[in-house]
Amino acid sequence: MGKKRVLSGVQPTGNLHLGNYLGAIRNWVEAQSQYENFFCVVDLHAITVPHNPATLAADTYTIAALYLACGVDLNDATIFVQSHIPAHCELTWLFNCITPINWLERMIQFKEKALKQGENVSTGLLDYPVLMAADILLYDADLVPVGEDQKQHIELTRDIVIRINDQYGSKKKPVLKLPEPLIRKEGARVMSLTDGTKKMSKSDPSEMSRINLLDAPEEIQKKIKRCKTDPIKGLEFDNPERPECNNLLTLYTLLSGKTKEAVAAECQDMGWGQFKAVLSEATIEALKPIQQNYQAVMEDKGYLESVLRQGREKAEAIALSTLSRVKTAMGYSTPL
Repeated sequence: MGKKRVLSGVQPTGNLHLGNYLGAIRNWVEAQSQYENFFCVVDLHAITVPHNPATLAADTYTIAALYLACGVDLNDATIFVQSHIPAHCELTWLFNCITPINWLERMIQFKEKALKQGENVSTGLLDYPVLMAADILLYDADLVPVGEDQKQHIELTRDIVIRINDQYGSKKKPVLKLPEPLIRKEGARVMSLTDGTKKMSKSDPSEMSRINLLDAPEEIQKKIKRCKTDPIKGLEFDNPERPECNNLLTLYTLLSGKTKEAVAAECQDMGWGQFKAVLSEATIEALKPIQQNYQAVMEDKGYLESVLRQGREKAEAIALSTLSRVKTAMGYSTPL
């Protein structure tokens, strides 16, 4: 048997931050040799909320370059851009026509984002879990690395597979493969620097809420110096009354490479001023090689373009095969 296939992606909306890196990309890199990986830049998802068309293409290249800078190995992974493969949109339409709308209305992330957007909420925001399902199922993915907040979307994807297979396939010959979520408990949810109860997010209007992978050292120091803390001296993990304390200690654990036990012992008697200096240093050192690698990739645009072109060719061949299989099962004729 060959390696299991993994599919994942990140939106090109602004710079990647520590939540994207620690909750997703670093996990991809650490486990990439175990799997056959397909990592896409999901630019179709980026327009479910208001976006800047003047920067979308450049942001897409930035994310692809950061994948490489963070250590994605082309011997183990294929990198491509979602919108470069039209099959994503076509399979989404086919899925739309068998997905009950109440399945989408119950999605927690839709409810949260719809509240923020008010009357301007788009059909795309409601429907993007179906596009996500198409992303996953086009590549016959076995596993999908997600945080706990995305697990509901994988459940929807599985529901779509079950419905497609029941209506158009058989037990002996299913149309689509049933994927599983791949969830890493520690670090899966990196929280905001301004509110330890909320996930670090690119959509947060405050730049002070997140540390971006390309932030300069002085910017990192400023953000950590001003991040929200509490008045209690002595630092501890897992106290529900101290969400910021737990978040910042977790960040330090992940960035320093130390064990949770070692960090707890090191920091238990520290004041916030002392700890913030230690966290700043660990963050700057952890991001330095990524930033250097990124600059090297961006200085050779021809190389990056070749990576994405080859990635598109490989991914598209698989996607078109899956799309053809679904269309045939649903009764469509073969193009003449």
